[in-house]
Order: sequence, then C-alpha cells, then structure tokens
Amino acid sequence: MTNIRICVAGATGRMGSTLIKEALNRGGFEVVGAVVAPNEKTIGKTLLELGIANLDLKVVGSDRLKEALKDADVYLSFTTPQAEVSNIPVVAEQRVKIVMGTTGFTDEQKKIVEDAVKGKVPAIFSPNFSIGINILFKIVKQLCKILPADYDVSIVEAHHKGKADAPSGTAKKFLEIVSSIKGYKNEVYGRVGISKRKPEEVEVFSVRGGGIPGIHELMVAGTHELIRIEHLVFSRNVFAQGALYAAEWIYRQREPKIYSMEDILENPL
Repeated sequence: MTNIRICVAGATGRMGSTLIKEALNRGGFEVVGAVVAPNEKTIGKTLLELGIANLDLKVVGSDRLKEALKDADVYLSFTTPQAEVSNIPVVAEQRVKIVMGTTGFTDEQKKIVEDAVKGKVPAIFSPNFSIGINILFKIVKQLCKILPADYDVSIVEAHHKGKADAPSGTAKKFLEIVSSIKGYKNEVYGRVGISKRKPEEVEVFSVRGGGIPGIHELMVAGTHELIRIEHLVFSRNVFAQGALYAAEWIYRQREPKIYSMEDILENPL
C-alpha cells in the first residue's frame, strides 16, 4: 500500500511532535509538511535539527500553508481556533482531506470552519481522538437513557496547566450527550458559598495542573448509591494513534462532508 502523505499543523507543539513521531514509528505514513504559527522560532529549521524526527523536512509558517500542502493527502491539526479559522479554508480549497482535533471554538468560529469544509473535502472533527473515550461516549449515551430521573450526573475533567480552554472539548461533548437525554437546562462550572443543586442543573468542573494529559470522570449519584466512570490517558500517544487511525479512515472516504469518530467506530477499517 502507498504511504499516506500527511501535513501536520502545530508540528513542533506537544501534540504535533507526538503525532509526527507516532506516524513514523507506526509506518504507512510519510510526513510531507510541517506547519507552525507565523511567529514561531522553529520556522526554517528541520525536524531533524529540532529533534522531532530523522527528517530534513523544514518547518514553515502558516503563511506558506499551500506550499506545505502541495503533496499531502491528509492535513492533521491540533492547534488553536484562531489558526484553524485561517488554515481550514485554505486546506479545503486545496482539496486535502482533514483530521482536526482543535477545541475551544466559539459558535462563530465553528461555523466558519464547518462552512469551509462542507461540500469540498471529507473531514473528521473530534474533540478527542482516543478510541476509549469515543467508546465511552456511546456507553454514557445508553446509560443516561435508562437512568431514573432523580439520579444526578456531574462531569469532572483534568488537564495540564498549559491547556487554554475550559471545560475541555471532551467534557463539552459529555455535557451535550447528558443534557440532551436528561433534559438539563443550566450548566454550573463551580460552586461556592450557599449553592444547592437544582434539578435542571448539570455540574462541570475543570482542573488544571502539572502535565496531566487528560482525565475525564462522570459521577452518577442516586440517593443511596454512586456510579463513577473514569477515563485516564497515560500519554498523548493515544490521541496521536487515534488521529492516525482517523487519517487512514478518511483517506478512503470520497463524500465531501464532516464525519465524526462515531462514524469510524460504526464503520471500522
């Protein structure tokens, strides 16, 4: 099989560098583009010089994105909403398929990105590329459907102190699932003082500290019992592995629309 040629945005960041290393270790991929923000000090240096991979591929700024995409089959990105609002329309215009794990979009930014892709290229957008967490989304959906009405659901997430958005995109996905089924109308992101929980409220708490790759927990509380469901990430490799699996999957798709990890789980390779 021919290698899938990938262009990685945020190439020198935590996720981007992990993604490149995982792609080369896994095999079946060729890194043909490495993109960073226009003001990054790494621009002009090779992945070899930066200690990321044994490749003479030079890192370029996003102002040279078209050049980085020239030979790419799939664009993989874990960057910022601001970067994606600029980058995704360019990628779609070049007809390069997309795997994006960026979170923290406003509604307006999300619409810009989605409109840029629809009808042009197959793309996968996901707040979390861990296979385990996406299986958990499906489990939680079924759990909420059979829960008695008086059982309360709370969501807790923890990440490294460098993560900018809170709650995490994954926590927001759990919130969307739980609220749509349980009928919660109001979100509570922290409690202080006298603050009893109301029936229409759902709690979402965020913790930031150290180098935590990711922890998500759902607490389902009845009057006399508690169900705790927890997913822990040991390293960012799990996100890279999931994103590369998504890249293999989207490489085979022809319909130009936005897919989800649920589509992949229901139609595996």
